[in-house]
Amino acid sequence: MILGLSLASFTVLHLVISMIAIAFGFVVAGGLLSSNKLPGWTALFLLTTILTNATGFLFPFTKLLPSHIVAIISLVLLAVAVFALYGKGLAGKWRLVYIVTAMLALWFNVFVLIAQSFQKVALLNVYAPTGTEPPFAITQGVTLAFFIVVIVAALKKFRPATIKLA
Repeated sequence: MILGLSLASFTVLHLVISMIAIAFGFVVAGGLLSSNKLPGWTALFLLTTILTNATGFLFPFTKLLPSHIVAIISLVLLAVAVFALYGKGLAGKWRLVYIVTAMLALWFNVFVLIAQSFQKVALLNVYAPTGTEPPFAITQGVTLAFFIVVIVAALKKFRPATIKLA
């Protein structure tokens, strides 16, 4: 039992949170590309992405796994993104810091989605049973390239008015 749920139910909850976080993240990415802060969507993206990373640590484990390392890195990125957005109001270099950290956190979520899909979805697992085969590497490479393009474009296009802090 995890948080009063069976392992299967908790896994579904974690998956749903992850998928929602990714969907919100793509909405936020669209906002960045159109220089729109989308404050509500952004808050939901950050919250659900923090939740998906945090809930990953509640699964039973006996040793530190690559997924834990990814979650730790993502949580650090998210802490910096939250600080850049809410603590510094995106002023000066904090706009760049926010864009990079928020979009890298989204990329990590998508990276894990792809890795889990190749492990758990039989149709994909046939092509990359160990996660070291070309189909997996190509998929991850294309995804990384996509996020690099999004980040670079957002750095050029996202120029909202800064938030005045008290």
